[in-house]
Amino acid sequence: MQKKHRAMLIGAIGAGKSTLTNALLGRDVPAVKTQSLIYRDWIVDTPGEYTENPLFYKNIMATALEVTHVLFIQDATNPKTIFPPGFATGIPKLAIGVVTKTDAPEADRERAARQLRRAIPDGPIVFVSAYKNEGLEEMKALISCHSREEMKDYCANSKSENISYM
Repeated sequence: MQKKHRAMLIGAIGAGKSTLTNALLGRDVPAVKTQSLIYRDWIVDTPGEYTENPLFYKNIMATALEVTHVLFIQDATNPKTIFPPGFATGIPKLAIGVVTKTDAPEADRERAARQLRRAIPDGPIVFVSAYKNEGLEEMKALISCHSREEMKDYCANSKSENISYM
């Protein structure tokens, strides 16, 4: 991963942001509840409250100034989403949808992808399992991209079932 690329993870409380951060960085430590912004290497982990409460949107916008990519995290086991329609269009960074907990028995990948697609009208969606290390390399490759077009090309040329671009 090039150091100049930095990704911010946003999503609901319990969506798997901290677990995903640990998996992406190769850290074998238990995830703990994020109480404030946490900067680890090229990742910014945010508290779920930042996305769940519109009063905190200003924090997301301010932190977005420090990153190149924003990862919208949707738990595949959660039938609800906290992202408003078109949410990604208000953040001028490269958006990547991430469906977490795809290995859970009650996971509904398609529902989670539909929820993300409403929030991110243009961008890739990656299906991940932090515990099985599925989708992590695809995420890193997308975060290395410099444009939506580059991300679209990566998805089109990938043989992975863990990514899509619509």
